Amino acid sequence: QVQLVESGGGLVQSGGSLRLSCAVSGSIFSINNMGWYRQAPGKQRELVANITSGGSTNYADSVKGRFTISRDNAKNTEYLQMNSLKPEDTAVYYCHVRLKVTLWAYEDDYWGQGTQVTVSS
Repeated sequence: QVQLVESGGGLVQSGGSLRLSCAVSGSIFSINNMGWYRQAPGKQRELVANITSGGSTNYADSVKGRFTISRDNAKNTEYLQMNSLKPEDTAVYYCHVRLKVTLWAYEDDYWGQGTQVTVSS
């Protein structure tokens, strides 16, 4: 069983900062991509940022220069540092990982339970 446990969401004023964490545990052979998605009410889930096993990053245009994704491979944990938050960043944030549970297994996608981020104006 693979589990993703998110933490760090909450309520913050516009211009503030939050740091999200996502710890992956269970039967894991290797983790490839890690990422963060978000879904606002009435909207589709969208990619916020992702990071490869080699450390290459990719960001949505709306968060470039404000958000930073990182990972600690020794701890199987990813982070999303969010600065200069805006009301339009309000959403449920989900962590995502693509991993293999054994050497011979195919890669599979796993999701966290979601954490609410609310930015007040």
